[in-house]
Amino acid sequence: MNPWISAARPRTLPLALASIFMGGFLAAYQNQFNGLIFGLACLTTILLQVLSNFANDYGDTQNGADSADRIGPARAVQSGEITAQQMWKGIVICGVLALLSGLLLLYFAFRDFSISQFGGFLALGLLCILAAYTYTAGKKPYGYAGFGDISVFIFFGLVGVLGSYYLFTKQLDWLIILPAISCGLLSTGVLNLNNIRDINSDKAAGKLTIPTRIGKNKAILYHWLLLAIALLSILVFAQIADHVSYYFLLAFPLFLINAIRIKRIENPDPLLKQLALSTLIFVLLTGISLLF
Repeated sequence: MNPWISAARPRTLPLALASIFMGGFLAAYQNQFNGLIFGLACLTTILLQVLSNFANDYGDTQNGADSADRIGPARAVQSGEITAQQMWKGIVICGVLALLSGLLLLYFAFRDFSISQFGGFLALGLLCILAAYTYTAGKKPYGYAGFGDISVFIFFGLVGVLGSYYLFTKQLDWLIILPAISCGLLSTGVLNLNNIRDINSDKAAGKLTIPTRIGKNKAILYHWLLLAIALLSILVFAQIADHVSYYFLLAFPLFLINAIRIKRIENPDPLLKQLALSTLIFVLLTGISLLF
């Protein structure tokens, strides 16, 4: 595989898009869906995710978390397939493209509304770019201090779902926070699996993720809690909202399989892709539940 494609980590993209899909489905549920806004939101999200993946590859090598002892897919900078200078250029290019795509998104979303809405979302977009880079790169990456889970929950859940919903509807409904919580916690679960896999190499590099702080067994309990609250949140939403079906229940066995297997296998790497795809399937089934 081309090293740049490998470094972009295509398997992370369905998870990144899940929150945008959820926001789009919720907007369509309110009869306020816009295809152009949806397309630009997806493009911007993909660019931000690739930027984050490039920065993660770059930062983990610079900070020592990626080494020959690391379990999981090889990293481009650590393996020498892409130099650190080349990866930095890739980060800059992705950042510029994400900014341009985001500006187009905001123009079409807010051209008939106030400049304050445009400016507020522009500031949020710049914060997303900054968060994507400083997760594992820079002098004090917050992922190394154990704040990665909070960041993923916020950006893959609250910001992704509530933000995209607002782009369509120009309003917020407190009830929408429940599916946003579901997306955020499921995405955090994927990160937790990643951190369980890397627990030994992260300890050696001083990367204080939640699994390195509490140990593998407690991290597995934490994983079960993330999945359980995510599924409970969407159940509560379906109970409260009007005319929502329960097709999303078809995805629940996928999460049960994930929770059972994490206890039984030594290397949880295969479960990352399984949970990411299960989350996307869950979102699509939630969309069917909302629209039919």
